[in-house]
Amino acid sequence: MVLCAGMGPAAWGQTDLAELAAPVEPRSAPAEVIVHVNQVVFDAAAPKSAVIETATNLPADGRFFVEDALTGSNVFTGKLGEEQDCAAWFPGRVFYRADFSACQVTGHFKLAVAAGDVSGESFDFEIGDRALAATTIPAITGFFRHQRAASPQELEADQHVILFGSTNTVDLRGGWCDASGDVSKYFSHLAYANFMSPQQTPMVVWSMVNTVDTASPLLDSLKAKTPLMEEAVYGADYLMRSLSPQDYFYMTVFSYFKKDPNARRVVGLLANSQTTSDYQCAYREGGGMAIAALARISKWNVHGVFTSQQYLAGAERAFAHLQMNNLKYDDDGKENIIDDYCALMAATELWRATGLPVYRDAARLRAKNLNARMTPAGYFRANDANRPFWHAADAGLPVVALARYLDMEEAPVLRTAALATIKRSLDYELRVTTNVANPFGYARQTFLFRGLVRDGFFIPHENETGWWWQGENARLASLATAAIMGGRLVYPGTGAFGIKPELAGFAADQIRWILGGNPYDICFMYQFGGRNVPYMKALFGHGSGRGGISNGITGREGSPDGSGIDFKFRDGGNEWRWTEQWLPHAAWFLQAVTAMSVEK
Repeated sequence: MVLCAGMGPAAWGQTDLAELAAPVEPRSAPAEVIVHVNQVVFDAAAPKSAVIETATNLPADGRFFVEDALTGSNVFTGKLGEEQDCAAWFPGRVFYRADFSACQVTGHFKLAVAAGDVSGESFDFEIGDRALAATTIPAITGFFRHQRAASPQELEADQHVILFGSTNTVDLRGGWCDASGDVSKYFSHLAYANFMSPQQTPMVVWSMVNTVDTASPLLDSLKAKTPLMEEAVYGADYLMRSLSPQDYFYMTVFSYFKKDPNARRVVGLLANSQTTSDYQCAYREGGGMAIAALARISKWNVHGVFTSQQYLAGAERAFAHLQMNNLKYDDDGKENIIDDYCALMAATELWRATGLPVYRDAARLRAKNLNARMTPAGYFRANDANRPFWHAADAGLPVVALARYLDMEEAPVLRTAALATIKRSLDYELRVTTNVANPFGYARQTFLFRGLVRDGFFIPHENETGWWWQGENARLASLATAAIMGGRLVYPGTGAFGIKPELAGFAADQIRWILGGNPYDICFMYQFGGRNVPYMKALFGHGSGRGGISNGITGREGSPDGSGIDFKFRDGGNEWRWTEQWLPHAAWFLQAVTAMSVEK
């Protein structure tokens, strides 16, 4: 992600303003009727819905129609849901849900509504058998390949990149550029904020391995397995290069947004792109997920730059080191929930890879910590006091980590405790999302704002980072993943995704939002759907890539608590908050699609 708000339109990593002359700002002149729909693809057996927005109330018996996009013939008729308002977002507008889950005809369609003198229709979309995976997994794999830091300039510079504060160099070739406007490479870029550290490059690797391991037959049918495996191995090799001789991982290769590749340094980051020599990863700063990714991929039979045996040995070295040194690397000298779920993932994958009791015991301890962080209200506590856990990228990761742990845990008492935590968390997600008018089903959250615990749609703009607030598409996909993985354990069902309908609908709503079914009608997967964000360029020939996913929609700009709603193509150089592609969005979307497309 671009690291410095207000850098100005000439800064690298921001959209070329000349390229923004053509696009009209979303919602600049909303039509009388707008149909908000996933503009790409629905699985035939999955929940399917759209949102109809109008300037006036529609008749109580209002209907909508799913029509063949080529012939115009009607294939499904449905009744609109009850009217809802979104006064905090769009006062004076009226919204209706249109559920067409029962429509399982395959093909290309539009959704239309007509009532009296008003009418409207959606962008085209597809319905097909496992069509979501077939369409998006190859595209996401291609996006990651596009993001490889593999230009001649990058490879030459990164072969001997300098460690900040010294003249020593290390070979950190490989990895992926973090975003469509940022060619730096991060394990986690908000370590100084302590409670907001996102999982970046290591999460990408783990996500790829997870998809290969759990959806292998599907990938084979799509001829998508080999490219994804190649990309996962490429990423794992970068993790190995990032493992220092002292057994910690180097956190960041930072470009300083300069054209000279030799300006890159291995650094720790503070706000406003200030750099330090604190580049050692704690569990929560990418170290835990790097261990998890290496341990998991070590079960593949790899003989490339590194071998499977080297992957596992590296993971074990790094785990032993962090068990002794993690508090030293945590910026505030205290562990929090992010350490717990990242260390749980690390210990679980090592337990799976080796069967050793030392990793079993470590996993059990971290699962116990997560259980203890669950509050009566149903949200996790991030610290040892009163801060709720909320996260702009990894909100679903505590549940995903517990679900992964339960793949190994057989002790009845320990299983019961972890299952109870997952159940409370999912109950909370449904409750907080539905306790206000919310026609789009956007996942809401609980946060601490100026000493008070509050619920809202978007993260507060006034937070520990001092500047970081942006679209939350990774968060949405992570919660969709958690709803399915956790739901199969505590709310199994015979319908969509193998979970109860409420959770299936919740998961589907998050993906619909990302693929265009949001109030700005932007499909955030680039070069898919009817309308995308503008192209963003970057150094060394990088920039927006097909299949990449942009940040998305935020609370209103200038709103400290994140209330209201906003999305902009232009903002004087800060439009990256909405339009920039970012690795975690694609990584979590890949996990969500994988969960939706396999039976377990």
